[in-house]
Amino acid sequence: MIPVNIKNISKAYGSTKALKNVSLQVEQGEIFGLIGPDGAGKTTLFRILVTLLLPDEGSAAVLGMDTVKDFREIRKIVGYMPGKFSLYHDLSVEENLTFFATIFNTTVEENYDLIREIYEQIAPFKNRLAGQLSGGMKQKLALSCALIHKPKVLFLDEPTTGVDAVSRKEFWEILQRIKAQGITIMLSTSYMDEAALCDRVALIQEGSLMTIDTPGNIVGRFPHKLFAVRTADTFRLISDIRNFENTGSVFPFGDAVHFTADDKNMILSQLPGYLKKQNHHNIALKEIEPTIEDCFMDLMNKNNPA
Repeated sequence: MIPVNIKNISKAYGSTKALKNVSLQVEQGEIFGLIGPDGAGKTTLFRILVTLLLPDEGSAAVLGMDTVKDFREIRKIVGYMPGKFSLYHDLSVEENLTFFATIFNTTVEENYDLIREIYEQIAPFKNRLAGQLSGGMKQKLALSCALIHKPKVLFLDEPTTGVDAVSRKEFWEILQRIKAQGITIMLSTSYMDEAALCDRVALIQEGSLMTIDTPGNIVGRFPHKLFAVRTADTFRLISDIRNFENTGSVFPFGDAVHFTADDKNMILSQLPGYLKKQNHHNIALKEIEPTIEDCFMDLMNKNNPA
């Protein structure tokens, strides 16, 4: 049975269309990532899937159960970790975990093996109020509470937002071990580098899906040659690259500018001279391999041409 099956879901808030005819399937036992920037529609879709929001059009099913008609049954078999920390700040770590186990008619002891590795990291702080935990500790507590009733499908809405790099790495290692226990995971993130850690991903922008595939296949289909260039004036560099002939998408990436072009020889032989004429200094230019973020920007450029 398909864990998550979404067909032509649309949702609007007044005149703002949060989701536009979204369709996708999540397969059994995979980590499926919904990748996109803030405001892309990720949270709206997750709230529909966990039965907290009704779609305007289309339908969604979790393990064959309709999210509208069968909401009571779905809530018993899914785990949900919202993007905003939503546990009880004035309850301790231990009290929060016990509370969530109780409302699902289970006990911490019954399913402790499922959360042991996660909970043992925060157990020394079990008497601390949840509101006084660090970001990484809050994340682990929220995940423990989402898992304590042994869900069949786990929904994680931007679970690594606002935590440090070490905690992000630890969290993904935990997800891989949860997956190994047969739990299907669907998560959302605005961190493009996390896409490579998923089995499959859907890239979403302004409520519309741009592509769905494995990260490797998405990168492998990148249709252009990709270049990175650095100079002493990144801001002006973006405009000058866009004015250079035969360049495609042009976007800032950290202290560099990534851009596409189909004529490698022309770029390498003529662009440095062009940039010197534009009074750029310390020019560093090279061809690079695309990442998921490069693919996302290229797809966005195709869907919204200037």
